[in-house]
Amino acid sequence: MQSKITGGETELMFTARVLNKYDVKFYRCKDTGFIQTEEPYWLADAYSSAITKLDVGMGYRNQQLADRTAKLLVSGFNKNGKFLDYAGGYGLFTRLMRDNGFNFYHTDPYCQNIFAEYFDLNTLPNAERFEMVTAFEVFEHLANPLQDIKTMLGYSYNLLFSTELQPEGISSVEDWSYFSTETGQHVAFYTEAALKAIADKLGYNFYTDGRFLHLFTQTQFDKNPLAPVRDSFLLRKAKKYIAKAERRAGQPESLLMRDWQFIKDKLNGKG
Repeated sequence: MQSKITGGETELMFTARVLNKYDVKFYRCKDTGFIQTEEPYWLADAYSSAITKLDVGMGYRNQQLADRTAKLLVSGFNKNGKFLDYAGGYGLFTRLMRDNGFNFYHTDPYCQNIFAEYFDLNTLPNAERFEMVTAFEVFEHLANPLQDIKTMLGYSYNLLFSTELQPEGISSVEDWSYFSTETGQHVAFYTEAALKAIADKLGYNFYTDGRFLHLFTQTQFDKNPLAPVRDSFLLRKAKKYIAKAERRAGQPESLLMRDWQFIKDKLNGKG
């Protein structure tokens, strides 16, 4: 296969069972390390439900992303502009951002907008442009990344998105849970070099936190706006104090990862 990022050569990495029924080949771009599946013929099956059973972290993730996005908009963009959450699922992120005072709208043709029903893209003029588009947990679903990213950038010159960057040393599908073969919806897996190549090809500046959150923008910042900011000494002490107090009070630990593993085992027939 040709790389869907560069058009260059790829190498076959491995074959893995997807949705417990399809044997799918995974290829790596020789130039950027980008990993793609063979052409995903199984997507109709994978998207019988737009939100997968494994996405138990959706609520927590949206809360965390709303906090980080709000801080970025206040510090580096026009916070009073209009914003669009692309492929926004149930509309939870749009609702959280509107609750926080940001004029967000939602679009997702494949999923019912439950939480932001009256704040959908189709309620706005066709020529609407936005201060920023957000696309969280979308890039790994893109069977045609360049084409789909161009569509997103048609709404704004600023695109804030999340996708987990590959860890080092991947040699099998077991090395990284983000392959999510149980759901069949993840078909594109990025490295920092791959995202930089996309930005260069489309004529955008690229910034990243080096792990999960990334930005394509035509604005050139003096310093990386997504660079992790270390809390002050007093704030770190306060957070430790609160965490200790909660443990002493009997606050139980989160069940998020335990639930995720439980459901993963069920989907794989292990439960």
